[in-house]
Amino acid sequence: MTRMIAVGIDGSPESRAAAEWAAREAGLRDVPVRLLHVWEPVPEPMAQAPLLGADTHQHWTERVPRETAEGLRRRHPGVEVTSDQLSGRPADALVKSSEGAELLVLGSRALSGLGGFIVGSVGQSVIAHTETPVVLVRAGEQAADEHVMDPAGIPSAATAFRPVVVGIDSDSPEDGVLDFAFEEARRRGTALHVVSGWQLPPYYPYVLAAGAAPEEGMARRKASDLTRVLLPWRQKYPGVEVVEVSRSGSPARHLVDVSHDASLLVVGRRVRHNPFGAHIGAITHAVLHHSTAPVAVVAHP
Repeated sequence: MTRMIAVGIDGSPESRAAAEWAAREAGLRDVPVRLLHVWEPVPEPMAQAPLLGADTHQHWTERVPRETAEGLRRRHPGVEVTSDQLSGRPADALVKSSEGAELLVLGSRALSGLGGFIVGSVGQSVIAHTETPVVLVRAGEQAADEHVMDPAGIPSAATAFRPVVVGIDSDSPEDGVLDFAFEEARRRGTALHVVSGWQLPPYYPYVLAAGAAPEEGMARRKASDLTRVLLPWRQKYPGVEVVEVSRSGSPARHLVDVSHDASLLVVGRRVRHNPFGAHIGAITHAVLHHSTAPVAVVAHP
């Protein structure tokens, strides 16, 4: 199958931001963009209503994909853009049509007055059921947001990229997640910040009451574990600057904190074949709802 980046569009501000991000990423990867627009049929009696009838159907199935594609071609002349019209349940159609894609990019509405995302039911379902890496892009995301300020303190897309951030568990790191993150940092010519959060054991208060203070020893051990995990990756990607961050406390909170200065935040999602449950994981779920940077979710065994 031809290499490409798929992006779900629906005419909303968040889907337009996703399409723009996908085009920029396609330029970095030298691959085409495939726009996926899904029309979910409505029951026949409702289809006769003016707001849901033939004119509305024609607008959403023809005008939105056409205008989105034309805009991307105009602003990103070096990127090939195609579009496909799909029918059915949006989450199912997006999962099926993005099989074999390098990425599936979706929009997510920014929280009013706050940084972060509101991840809708379609986005959550897609993330939970696809093994294609999914990137969530908030409404209003601009190219300059992924770059450092220029010397005058003005946002610019012509400056260096902000770091890529990846969250891992140093006790059970996933190669697919790390490889994705290193590749993204390499493409952007920027540093990779590897964040590993860990919790003190539940018996810690009792040890502390007995006069012992094992936190410093655990901190050193966790930092050493992270260094050991990253050693072969440093050798594989000698051109990528690696910053190791090992901290006690909530991994999700640490990742959300560092997302303020990131161009991309990468997290993993364990593939589960049980049909019940959200299949996203608590840390990934929290990051998706509160990160201020685009979030890439990489599925792993």
